[in-house]
Amino acid sequence: MKSYEVNFDGLVGPTHNYGGLSYGNVASQSNSQQSSNPKEAALQGLAKMKALMEMGFQQGVLAPQERPDVAALRRLGFSGTDAQVIERAAKEAMPLLVASCSASSMWVANAATVSPSADTADGRVHFTAANLNCKYHRSIEHPTTSRVLGAMFANQQHFAHHAALPAVAQFGDEGAANHTRFCREYGEAGVEFFVFGRSAFDNRYPAPQKYPARQTLEASQAVARLHGLRDEGVVYAQQNPGVIDQGVFHNDVIAVGNGEALFYHEDAFLDTEQMLAELQGKLARVGSNFQSICVPRSAVTVDDAVRSYLFNSQLLSRPDGSMLLIVPQECQANERVWNYLQGLTSSGGLIREVKVFDLKQSMQNGGGPACLRLRVALNETELAAVNPGVIMTAPLYGSLTAWVEKHYRDRLSETDLADPQLLLECRTALDELTQILKLGAVYPFQIN
Repeated sequence: MKSYEVNFDGLVGPTHNYGGLSYGNVASQSNSQQSSNPKEAALQGLAKMKALMEMGFQQGVLAPQERPDVAALRRLGFSGTDAQVIERAAKEAMPLLVASCSASSMWVANAATVSPSADTADGRVHFTAANLNCKYHRSIEHPTTSRVLGAMFANQQHFAHHAALPAVAQFGDEGAANHTRFCREYGEAGVEFFVFGRSAFDNRYPAPQKYPARQTLEASQAVARLHGLRDEGVVYAQQNPGVIDQGVFHNDVIAVGNGEALFYHEDAFLDTEQMLAELQGKLARVGSNFQSICVPRSAVTVDDAVRSYLFNSQLLSRPDGSMLLIVPQECQANERVWNYLQGLTSSGGLIREVKVFDLKQSMQNGGGPACLRLRVALNETELAAVNPGVIMTAPLYGSLTAWVEKHYRDRLSETDLADPQLLLECRTALDELTQILKLGAVYPFQIN
């Protein structure tokens, strides 16, 4: 039976704005308060989805969330009509309104952790929505994330869904941004690689001093238990706290893996040699020929990696066994990064080609190609059980681009977030989107 890695890209929401909400994310903070272009952002993301589909890769789409989140503001004491809640929040606590308007759910690498059926005890694909409790604006996402994923992967014979972990610091979970799966073939048993920034209960693990470590060891272990993963099919590794303090807020900013390959920066991990040996050994047991590609700091600095998002790229397997790297334009603009990539692809190694995409709107808010996609390994039967409305096709691309052109603004500033009309625009757009994607009622305004 054939198997595939399907990339489900997040569709940028109508309230895409530069709120500067993510402490520890250099791009997010440095572009704070600039005006954004939600329409351009959504169209850039859709163009990437279309291009990958046309290259022969399986591609899907994951819907954005309702914003502003009026219910979240009500839980914080704002009352009245929806318009009054927004107006009061803008007057009394603008930072809370900005947070409630964040379109950060577009970065669906943080939506959940996914384990394919070949790895799990019950032979189903398992999803655990990430609690994202390190940042308030992201911590409010997981209820809707769970409903959307449930509507996309509804067949209980093939798919199992778990609620987010307890929303406390000890179980901080940032989803697939800190999770990679290695395997020989997507439908065969593999090894799941969990990267954590700190331990909540074991002080033997060093922690960063400047920026928060968002993923805990305990959260990763809990997800592995929920998914029924075997000990021999899991490797835990600690992210280097020194690079977290340089702006590497997730592992996918400093490393990316796929199939039998790990592409990483020399400074990405603690105890790198021990980690690589464990990966090599466990993958050898399932017949996989694991390879690691280390980018030396002498060629690309951590600062280069953070500013270019070299590692926040998509590493995709081609039928001939080679790999394609999808990178943002910022990599081409960085001389050291681009020189390294030119040498990499001409060396005859595993990564043979690099394709560059314009994702400026997302990049300015701190999310690159890898942030925008959630990877789900599926066999033919499981792929057939996915809601067909979310699988990218040429007609769906046409429908979604027309939908964006119809509903999205081409400029959004912080003052625009106080306009109650923006909520009505968002709800109108999302109500139409659920019909396009055949999701049913997944948003609070559709349910309540």
